[in-house]
Amino acid sequence: MFKRLTGAVLLALMPGQHALADELLDALQRAAPQLEVRALQDALQALRCVEGEVDVADQARRLAVIDYSRSSLERRLWVFDLTHRHLLQREFVAHGRQSGELFAERFSNLPGSHQSSLGLFRGAESYSGRHGHSLRLDGLEPGFNDQARARALVIHGADYVAPGWADRHGRMGRSLGCPAVQQEVIRVLVDQLKDGQYLFAWHPQMQQDRYRDCASISAVRSAE
Repeated sequence: MFKRLTGAVLLALMPGQHALADELLDALQRAAPQLEVRALQDALQALRCVEGEVDVADQARRLAVIDYSRSSLERRLWVFDLTHRHLLQREFVAHGRQSGELFAERFSNLPGSHQSSLGLFRGAESYSGRHGHSLRLDGLEPGFNDQARARALVIHGADYVAPGWADRHGRMGRSLGCPAVQQEVIRVLVDQLKDGQYLFAWHPQMQQDRYRDCASISAVRSAE
């Protein structure tokens, strides 16, 4: 059975919550100074809404953040170890072919849109499919990214996500909406995010303070 946490409940969870939240944010900012601050803030707040804990590192161990405001020629995917509060890696990642050319500008939750989706996802099971070692994603925001599994949006490796491809075409290749990465890193990345870790995809067009009261996030932690 699931329950939803309101902003008021979150505020009452633990004394000193703002200090804990600020400490984690500051540590991750130091680890990834190039990452847009608002992207990181939104990612951590969305994660708190789902985990229901102030110190999210007690529950989630790893968090990946994509900043889609950057071009596909930049390493715009950061993977954090929340337990030790450091950066594990920074990688290239593709966007959907209907989201844009060099930059991702359009996003969708609709099947067949071939656009990327934004918001918070949970890494589910790994599997071997047409793209090799891959990771299924579950979107956690109703009406916003919750069609991810139905759309078969997965993390997978792709030959078109590579510096050589970018040199020839002036941009990375594009997917059908999946956050595809370099073949060289796919196995490590999947293993880092599978079985309940998190991916947050961000763009400036997302509503400011979207996660303030947790209303946009689906039901949070399961009561075990």
